[in-house]
Amino acid sequence: MAIRSVVFDVGETLIDESRIFQRWAERLGVPRLSFLGTLGAVLHNGGSPTDAIRLVRPDVERLDVEIAAWRRDEPDSLTTGFDSDDLYPDVRPTLDALRAQGLSLIIAGNQPSEAGPALAAMRLPVDSIHVSEDWGVEKPDPRFFERVRDVAGVTSEEILYVGDRLDNDVIPGKAAGMRTVLLRRGPFGYLHSEQPEAKLADVILDGLDGLPAFIAHGN
Repeated sequence: MAIRSVVFDVGETLIDESRIFQRWAERLGVPRLSFLGTLGAVLHNGGSPTDAIRLVRPDVERLDVEIAAWRRDEPDSLTTGFDSDDLYPDVRPTLDALRAQGLSLIIAGNQPSEAGPALAAMRLPVDSIHVSEDWGVEKPDPRFFERVRDVAGVTSEEILYVGDRLDNDVIPGKAAGMRTVLLRRGPFGYLHSEQPEAKLADVILDGLDGLPAFIAHGN
């Protein structure tokens, strides 16, 4: 069955989160390299970015409280947010190419509500933008992928979900009956591409620019 809708994760799929991690290092008061190295080691051992933050700052008991305080302290800063400067350079050309192929394009990822307007302000050539906080459910919950199918308006088999993680993107996407792409970029993407479960992805790509050819010839 042909792919009719391509759905994109956000962080490390469309958005390069490097600046966000650098701002976290500054907020936590640790050198950038130290924080990034700690982050990589924690992820390699199966932890999360939150675990890395708590490792360098054990006094941060609740991440939501720290983020709220950060936003109060720096109301004019991006803090944990992003803007068009954080888009990966292959995003706009790839979206234009996929649009020229007649595909429906959707953004749907685990993000806070404020990420929706931030993405909308970029005027990307997509049909709709959805974030988990607005939906009240986040990946890898199967209900998230049910919502993806509903907004796409096609069968699961006609959806290609694109993300950088096995646990949040490939595995639950495949369980929902969708086809999936694993991107080898970002801290999770490189690590997860070496895991045995990576074979579950329909294709592993180094960037979004490989999508048009895969859809045209490889699916």
